[in-house]
This record gives sequence, structure tokens and C-alpha cells, in this order.
Amino acid sequence: EKAWFRPLCLCASRGYWVNLLKVQSAGVLSRHRHPQPVHGYVIKGSWRYLEHNWKATEGSYVYEAPGETHTLVVDPGVAEMITLFQVNGAMIYVDPDGNTTGYDDVFTRIAKCRRHYESNGLGGGFVDQFIR
Repeated sequence: EKAWFRPLCLCASRGYWVNLLKVQSAGVLSRHRHPQPVHGYVIKGSWRYLEHNWKATEGSYVYEAPGETHTLVVDPGVAEMITLFQVNGAMIYVDPDGNTTGYDDVFTRIAKCRRHYESNGLGGGFVDQFIR
């Protein structure tokens, strides 16, 4: 598996989620934008956005401005990247022309977690420990 999402907190009452994103090989993850700010902290490795000339490196704080479209890339030579993200509102996936192709929010993330834990024998209720 190239990348995984591990929930740390899914705050349904406030519409945000906190997760660890782990990537174990180079590649492009997703082109997306957010209607609200996103905060990140790079724990291991590095990554960048195609749309910017900076690189998020280990120990970096990252701020994603509302409305900006960006494409997360892990470059060749990065064996593993782990970043903690606090996502407010939605993550809106877009194609190269900026057209919406899907979205995630705290509710879709909860549903995905339930399905994942159910399929792995932990039961859908396992996700409840992460919901605030």
C-alpha cells in the first residue's frame, strides 16, 4: 500500500479531523483544495506541492490557505513520509482543470473508517474512540 490515513481525532461536532498521512514510495497523491485552513506538521521525510517552489521537510509546519488548489508530491529518494494534518471542513478533490471529482469531510472519513475496521475484524464501532 502506497499511502495510508490513520485517524487521531474525528471531531464531528466541529467538522474537522486530525490524521497521520504515511507515504512509503514516491508519487503524486491528490490534487485538492479546502474551503477552510489546514495545518500540518512533517514528522518524517519530505514532500512538496506541484504549485509551489518550497518543500515541506522534517520538522516543518505547513499552512494550507483556504481555496488554494494544490497537488501533494513525494519525490523519488524519500523512503517514507509521515505528516500530521488537522483538516477543517472538506477536502475537495479536483481534476487538472479544477473541476470537482469528489470530496471528503469528517463524515465521509468516519464512514470510511467504519468500513475499514469492519472489514479488518475490529467492528465498525472501533472508530468511535476517535470521535469527539
